[in-house]
Amino acid sequence: MDKLTHFSDSGRARMVDVSAKSDTLRVAVASGVLRMQLATLTRIREGKIAKGDVLTVADVAAVMGAKRTPDMIPMCHSIALTGVEVVFSEIVEPDDQGCVGIKVHTTAGCVGQTGVEMEALCSASMALLTIYDMCKAIDRGMRIENIQLEEKRGGKSGVWLRENGEAR
Repeated sequence: MDKLTHFSDSGRARMVDVSAKSDTLRVAVASGVLRMQLATLTRIREGKIAKGDVLTVADVAAVMGAKRTPDMIPMCHSIALTGVEVVFSEIVEPDDQGCVGIKVHTTAGCVGQTGVEMEALCSASMALLTIYDMCKAIDRGMRIENIQLEEKRGGKSGVWLRENGEAR
């Protein structure tokens, strides 16, 4: 296991010094799910949510979330993102509680000395939280699930894929 580097020798939290690392292309993909009642998903799909176009607003929130990650995560480096992609898909098969949902995949990229995993995860989180916010008046029982890193590419550790949980 790697040494946790966010702590100084005296045990104090610190931002890691990445100045000795080389710039490389780095990409991270995250995902998450918002479960809801079928009627809520139908209203989103039909554009009948009073607050507006839910997925368009959530798309913007996802990009903003990626861009503002170092403002929310205390030891996260500010990085120059080269792009953020957001893809929504419907989950129409009900779960054991009868809920359907929306799944989001976010991809964040940069050329830099440190990765974009936190940006991708914040992006997915903000997208789902925005959908919740815009729909909570009609479905307070919605639940956010499985926000997770799916893939990471670049840097010294290379490629990591959730499917096998190993770097290659």
